[in-house]
Amino acid sequence: MGSNLDLKYLYFILESMPRPLRMEYKDAFYHVMNRGSGRRKVFHTAEYYAAFLKGIEEAHLRFGMEIHAYCLMANHYDLLIKTPRGNLSRVMRHIDGLYTQRHNRLRKSEGALFRGRYKAIVVDASQYLLQLSRYLHRNPLEANKPLVEVLEDYPWSSYATYLGRSQAPRWMSRDAVYAALGNRQHYRAYQIYVNQGIDQEIAEFYRLKHTPSVLGNKQFREESLKRSKSLHREIANNGSIHPVSLARIIQAVANYYQLTGPALKRAKRGQGNRNIPRWIAMKLCQEVGSARLTEIAALFAVSHYSTVSQTIGRLNRLMGESSQYDKDYKAISRDLTP
Repeated sequence: MGSNLDLKYLYFILESMPRPLRMEYKDAFYHVMNRGSGRRKVFHTAEYYAAFLKGIEEAHLRFGMEIHAYCLMANHYDLLIKTPRGNLSRVMRHIDGLYTQRHNRLRKSEGALFRGRYKAIVVDASQYLLQLSRYLHRNPLEANKPLVEVLEDYPWSSYATYLGRSQAPRWMSRDAVYAALGNRQHYRAYQIYVNQGIDQEIAEFYRLKHTPSVLGNKQFREESLKRSKSLHREIANNGSIHPVSLARIIQAVANYYQLTGPALKRAKRGQGNRNIPRWIAMKLCQEVGSARLTEIAALFAVSHYSTVSQTIGRLNRLMGESSQYDKDYKAISRDLTP
């Protein structure tokens, strides 16, 4: 645990900055939060909560984001996540932007939903991962008016999955928190730990008027800044980095459908033909490979990038209609992403 003196020094330095730091680097842990504009509700019924969690799953599949804990409240959300690819901005643009669209569609409304850009705190996971998971999970009890009497009864957080009371989704990562707990009786030990309440150090951190952008000591802050700058230089020098190579994606889709790579890249002639393997390969190149539409168009010998966008949109509609297409896509994606 970092010393209180180091933390106080860090808080002083960061509170003196005119704008909070935005640090992104590979394998960084974050506490990310956002709330509704004017403290208005962003989640109204179960359908809204489910729509947000669907976006979480999609961010995991598309960007490799890991989620270690979450708590969704009526007017805000808290996420404890890790970005193996150093792509927090892309992850959060996807999550906030997509949910805003889905919320407005359900609500038959329009305009901005959140108060602004998300707040992200870089976390020294070796010291604070366990404490932060407890902080997030206790949200329903720590509210001015507690939302439940028994914490595991709250349906819109990951707490019940940590106790084994509900099945953890595929995108949920619990091992790091369990490892920090250091007890083989995961469920019971974690429940006892959370019931002990929020520790004073974390409580003081979040009571600060301007919450710092780093939770860790001076050394951790300096190392995080160096790693962030290093990744920015890597991107600047090499252009867009494909987290999964496009060649590997093509091969994975070809293997899944028992095709050859060249056959997958060829378009089927004739109006109305559905070349599902080819369409899935395009979608995976965009979402798992982070390729630009122009790159995908060149790879598949498409005359204009807008055709790629239309093709992926058509596949998205078909995936909504056919569970088999959705299962195929997710099966290949899981093989490609860590």
